[in-house]
Amino acid sequence: MSKLWLHLILNIMTFKSFVIATIILFGLSSCAQDKNPINTEHSYETVVKNLNNPWGFVFLPDGSMLINEKAGELIHFNKEKKTKVIGLPEIELLGQGGLMDIELHPKYEDNGWIYFSYASSEGNGDGANTTIMRCKLTNNHLVEKQVLYKAKPNSEKGQHFGSRIVFDNAGYLYFTVGDRGSRDVNPQDITRDGGKVYRLHDDGTIPSDNPFINETNAKKAIYSYGHRNPQGMVKHPETGKIWTHEHGPRGGDEINIIALGKNYGWPVISYGINYSGTKFTELTEAPGMEQPIHYWTPSIAPSGMEFITSDIYPNWKGNLLVGSLKFQYLDRCVIQNNKVVKEDRLLNGVGRVRSVRQGPDGYIYVGVENVGIVKIIPNK
Repeated sequence: MSKLWLHLILNIMTFKSFVIATIILFGLSSCAQDKNPINTEHSYETVVKNLNNPWGFVFLPDGSMLINEKAGELIHFNKEKKTKVIGLPEIELLGQGGLMDIELHPKYEDNGWIYFSYASSEGNGDGANTTIMRCKLTNNHLVEKQVLYKAKPNSEKGQHFGSRIVFDNAGYLYFTVGDRGSRDVNPQDITRDGGKVYRLHDDGTIPSDNPFINETNAKKAIYSYGHRNPQGMVKHPETGKIWTHEHGPRGGDEINIIALGKNYGWPVISYGINYSGTKFTELTEAPGMEQPIHYWTPSIAPSGMEFITSDIYPNWKGNLLVGSLKFQYLDRCVIQNNKVVKEDRLLNGVGRVRSVRQGPDGYIYVGVENVGIVKIIPNK
């Protein structure tokens, strides 16, 4: 056989291999998309326009809204009018840190307490760390400000502040602090802040039955540990248990049900890899470490979390909503026996979904970066 013919045959084989590989890749891609199809049973309308990064928002009893802009502005939105609230503490803008979550006390109408998470430079060291404060609102001014918890020490790293806030049925306050970019130091060490879920009384005092209350040098407010960067947290409407999701690295975003004193494994176990494509662990499970009830590979970069209980969306009732920053949609997760059995995409392509809440009117409201807050309208 001549060299010319051999060269021609090799070229044909190479092209054939390329075509086969391309078909396989497109098939795999289609399968992945089919597992998370676009839902067309809804539309949306923008109810609060021109927001940059609505990291968190809540509804006040009169139906108006308080909205946290990450850059350090608190907005009172009432009847299409935005008013800037005065009196925020000094907010440190550092990477992912800024003015983050907001939550009302379960008995807000009786006591008026509002809770914030934000990045603060107060305390030892350069940089900032996650801080929890409560205060009251009077004539669009924040008053009676009290810092309940300040993670230590400060760090100049800009990643992983965590920062969601939620109350449980017993009135305990839970909040998250990410590992602050110190993967191999903070999450597995209960003497250090970072990579944890915390539990306090509503006034900032530490419950006597917290799991590490009697451990020497432990951070007594810790409720669970081994977390990376939980940016979603919600109370289950039926069981009352606290659910979180957290960012993995490249893949391995997780949904977890939080339990007292449990270790959720980061970074000893993970379904993700380094952003460079290399592995940082060979383990996806280990004794004494909790498994997620669900994980995403590839990563969706989750933020915001809410269960649907409203009759406005009868086909979605009981589903869990999770925002995707990376792919710019709201992920609707169908849950059966604490497992995600189906997903589809709401608000596909509308923008980076940062926060989500079910409003007092039963509608789902979603904070979208560089858009505002949108309301999901079911199609008739």
